[in-house]
Amino acid sequence: MPKKLFSLSSNITATLLSLALGISTAVIAAPSLDHTVLDAKAQPVSLQQYAGKVVYVDFWASWCGPCRKSFPWMNAMQAKYQQQGLEVVAINLDVDTALAHEFLSKIPATFNLTFNPEGDVAKAFDLQGMPSSFLFNRQGELVQTHMGFFEENISAYEQEIQTLLQE
Repeated sequence: MPKKLFSLSSNITATLLSLALGISTAVIAAPSLDHTVLDAKAQPVSLQQYAGKVVYVDFWASWCGPCRKSFPWMNAMQAKYQQQGLEVVAINLDVDTALAHEFLSKIPATFNLTFNPEGDVAKAFDLQGMPSSFLFNRQGELVQTHMGFFEENISAYEQEIQTLLQE
């Protein structure tokens, strides 16, 4: 029986094989605060302006049923934890922002509202459904993601925020 001289992990083996064959191995970047969206006046706003804070980024649209339930909760979280360093940033993806404003006339928001009608930021976040939220720590690192909004999980969502605010 021949002796095994060395062993490579499957990741290293796959990488070496792809390099040897000239195959590109694209890496999907993790969601980050390195994006620019629009404010209510259609002016560019960088998500980096929230660096140093705990940031809860939420993607929503006017047609999203669960978003109607998440907005009151996000209002409450912003009011309760803003002084401790939380920033809730909701990014609307409606192509027609008039639809978003109609939604907001019925369900107002007291947190940061931004718009991305082109959807490029949602694509960069690899959005899979609505609403989707992404929680970043004070160092700007993604620490938690949620697809959907479930009222039975709101205490867990809040606990995640509290934990990050204490760091």
